[in-house]
Parts: sequence; C-alpha cells; structure tokens
Amino acid sequence: MDTATTTSATAAPEVADIVTVRATGGDEGRTTVEPGAAPDRLWEELVTSALLGTDRRTPTGLTRPTGGEAAKGGTAAGGSTTAGDAAVGDAAGALLDAAALHTVRRRAGLRPGPAAPPPEPAPEDPRVPLPEAARRRLDQLLAGRTAPSPAGRRGAAPDLAELLPQWLALAEGHGYKAPAAALPALLDAARARTDLRPSALRFAGPRGLWLARLNPEWRFALRGTGAAGALPSPRDAEGVRALWDEGLFAERVALLAAVRNDDPAAGLALLASTWATERAEDRLMFLDSLRAGISDADEEFLEAALGDRSRNVRATAAELLSALPASALAGRMAARALTCVGLDRTADVPTIGVEAPHECDAAMRRDGVVAVPPAGRGERSWWLGRIVESAPLSCWPARFGGRAPEEIVALPVADGWRDELHAAWCRAAVRQRDADWSRALLGPPAIPPATGPGTSSLAERARLLSMLSPEERALWVARFVAAHGLSEAFQLLGVCAVPWAEPLGEAVIDALDIAREGGGYPWSFSGVMGLAERCLAPEAVGRLEPLTARPDEAEDIVPGAGGYWSEAFRRLVSTLRLRASIRAELTPPA
Repeated sequence: MDTATTTSATAAPEVADIVTVRATGGDEGRTTVEPGAAPDRLWEELVTSALLGTDRRTPTGLTRPTGGEAAKGGTAAGGSTTAGDAAVGDAAGALLDAAALHTVRRRAGLRPGPAAPPPEPAPEDPRVPLPEAARRRLDQLLAGRTAPSPAGRRGAAPDLAELLPQWLALAEGHGYKAPAAALPALLDAARARTDLRPSALRFAGPRGLWLARLNPEWRFALRGTGAAGALPSPRDAEGVRALWDEGLFAERVALLAAVRNDDPAAGLALLASTWATERAEDRLMFLDSLRAGISDADEEFLEAALGDRSRNVRATAAELLSALPASALAGRMAARALTCVGLDRTADVPTIGVEAPHECDAAMRRDGVVAVPPAGRGERSWWLGRIVESAPLSCWPARFGGRAPEEIVALPVADGWRDELHAAWCRAAVRQRDADWSRALLGPPAIPPATGPGTSSLAERARLLSMLSPEERALWVARFVAAHGLSEAFQLLGVCAVPWAEPLGEAVIDALDIAREGGGYPWSFSGVMGLAERCLAPEAVGRLEPLTARPDEAEDIVPGAGGYWSEAFRRLVSTLRLRASIRAELTPPA
C-alpha cells in the first residue's frame, strides 16, 4: 500500500521538510524531495511537470522509475502493462502524490488572518410584504425562460421574461416590497436588462442598494437612478449641500432631479450656485434635467445660458426656452419665422409662401441656431426648420388670417417646402405640448398618410399622438388600424396606454383575424403579436378563443400557415390568462 511521511520542525510552511513518496512497492520506487528545497520552488516545478507531462519534464528530486523497475511493477500488477507505459504511469502517480503532500503541508502552515469587519445591518423597508402567491410568481418570472419549440418556434407558452416589467409596475403601484430572498435574482435581472433597471431598483428598495454595495457586479445599482434611494431628503438643506459639493456626478444628477421635483426653485438655485465652475459636459446634463417641470421662472437662468461657451449648452438652453411660449427667445424666433413664412398673395388659391433665411447671423447663433447643418441637409432649409420649431405656435393663426390649425395645415405650400415646414411644426407641437396642433398635424386617421394633410412620418405621428389624451389616442389608432391594417401601426400602438382601451383592442384583434384569413404566415405580425400579449386587456380572451382553432387550409393558402396562426393565438390567450392571474395575485384584499 502506498505511504507518505513528512517530518517538520513546526507547522510553518517556510520550514524545509524531508518528503518521502512511495510510488510502488519496494525502496527502488521511492521518490525523494531533497532537504532544503524551497517550498515555493518545489511547487513551481511540480506545476510545470504537470503541464508538460512527466515524460517530458521530471521535477528535481523526483526519481523516475527505470524501465526494468516499471516492468516489475507491471508484472506485479498482473503483467498486462508494457514497460514504457508503466514507467510513465508510475512517474505520473509519484508526481500527484508529491503534489498532494505538498498541498497539505502548505495548508497546514497557514495562519488565520484578521477577520473582516461585518457589514452594516440591512436597513428596514417599511413597505407591505408581498402576498405568498405573488412571491411565488415573482420567483417564477425571475427564473423562467420559455422552452424552445421544435424548429425554433416559440410554442404556445407565455414568454415569462416579457411579463416581468408589468409585474414590477403593478407591485410598485400597490406599495409592495421585494422579498429578501429574491433580491439577488432581481439585481441579476436588472444587470442583464437595462430596461428593467428603474422599476427593479425601485422595487428592490433600500435593501437592494445595501446588497448591491457588497457585490461588484451590482455596482450599476449605485449609479444614476439606483443612487436615488440613498439621497438625502430634499428638505435636508445640510445633507443636500454636502452631497452636491462632494458627491459623484451621477449622485449629483439624481440629487438635482429629486430637489427639482420637490421644489423647482430650490433645484434651480442649487444648480446656479456652482454653474460657473462645472465642466461643459456636466452643464449639459444638468441643464437637460430642467425639462421636467420647466416654467417661466426658469427663463432668466436659461437666457443667461445662451451665452455659454459650449455650443451644445447654448442649443439645449434655446430648446428649453422655446418650450416657453412667453419667453423672450420665443418672441425673437416668432419675429424671424413670420418674415419667412406667410400667405402668398400672388397665388390663385390661398397658398403658404416660404422664404428661407439666406444667412445665419450672430443673433441667430446665440439663440441656438447651429450654423453648420448635418451632412446631407441644405443650409437654408436647416435654418428655417430651427426657426419655425422654436417659434410659439400661437403666432400662426393671425399670420394666416385667423385660420385654425387644421385649416393652416391643409393649405398648399409653394416651392416644395411642405415637408420641411410641417416637420418643424410637428417638433414645435411636441415641444410645446399643444394638443390642437398635434391633432391637426396627425390628420384624419382614415386618409392614407401619403396623401393627407399634416405629416406622413410614422415616427412623427407617434410623437404627436403622445400629446393627446389616452382615450383620444386609442380611438385615433383604432381607426387607423381599421382603415390601413397592422403593417404600419406598430409604432403607433407603442404609444397607447396599457391595457389597450376596448376600441383599440377590438381593432387589433379584427386586423389579426383578417391577416389569418389571408393565409400568410404570422411571422410578419410577430411584433404586433408581442405587443398584444403585453397590452391587450385580459378580458379579450373570450374574443380570442375561437381563433385558436386550426382552420381548414384552402389550396391557395401557404402550407402550414393555419397551424402557426393557431399556435400564435393559443400563446396570446395563455399570456392574457397569466396576466389576469398576476393582477389578481397582486391586488390587495378589499
């Protein structure tokens, strides 16, 4: 039987030992590590031999058996091993024995180090604990992945990962706190998906931030919105001042937003106190945070920022001022816009005439008009767009003889300036949050976008829709879907309130049914299907269940399309039922 012995003066690893390893029976198989060998050097030699192989490198002091000795060992073992193989095997075994013995010696000599100080206790979270059913559902959503179907198909199972944002929103709305055991998985999910971070970190609360400080992989939670949980109260003047003067940039941005939300004047005063010493890129970020809650009280500060050294800061200040129709900058832009755009008296019918600026003077540049346009844009059209989008929309009815926004937008525009002018009005309507102009620029939903008044850009239409009330928005998109189908409606559906109101939900289901009857594959509508899973009201299940049946396929239908549609509708129904269960689990008892 193999043996190993060690003689040591003390347990300290630096003392040289005499190590004897018996590789095979008999003294001739003994491997000796010579006395006085440095432990670290011996370990390096053992590692090197293990990497290269004992047939290519034998450590100093490790006696490799000869062929004859190995043959004896092979014969003793049964005579079935050749001399060369036995030699290699015995040397490898001796190397492993020496490495094992040396490992034990090194570990036995370790002295315990000083204990690390324990972390501070986790703070209390005063919110309401989750109901048991909701807690189990959260574990399922955090760990769940939809199993892949054959041939890469999604199958009829709900996509659990896509339901997590809605679950978090519902839990936050009811004031629930995250279970302590779920915090690691919740932080991992937020690390993997940036779209989840704000809601996941709010739900994780102060205990989530406490835990994030203990793991470098969760440091993202301590930046930006994640740091907001550790901010002082906006009413704590001393704490606010200390963090503003000494905090990290992300903490200062979060602090400014918190103070601004609590008291806009106090937030502006905080920013003004260090404005002159801030870096240009920091001034730009701080200035952008003033968008929320901007008012006429901010005009003096923003007007001064028009003289900033940074072009980007000047442009942002001008954009913010143009959102204040009563500001001095808005008045200057209105004067410029009215000299460029007006009624063409020479035309046979009322027509909008446009005379774009011929130069960008110093006053225009100070008011945020960038003199050099982006690549591919003409100078004059670029300057015109910047002026019109910054002019208050209230200046146009009088310019066009008292016409309402719908009548102004319907007027023809001379010399091909229509698209540029309407695009500038769209930006102005969004910036000034003007519902009347947004409605006029959207035009009637049933008219084809390319031929109707207003804008034909779906991206611009989506931004304009966000200026309308949720009810009007849903009704407009429902009529658009009924008239034009789903092929161009994806961006528009994305800005509608969730769950979709009944007219919109019915219009989407009808359009999907028409597409199914058309016989094509549902892959072309996968984006809309994904939206429907997240946005349709769960009560729509009764309307959808008849569509889950596999239809009879006619000769002119793409083979197999009916099965795909049936599977897609079954997944939609199961997802809506799961959403109904989630809502019930998170609803507090009466």
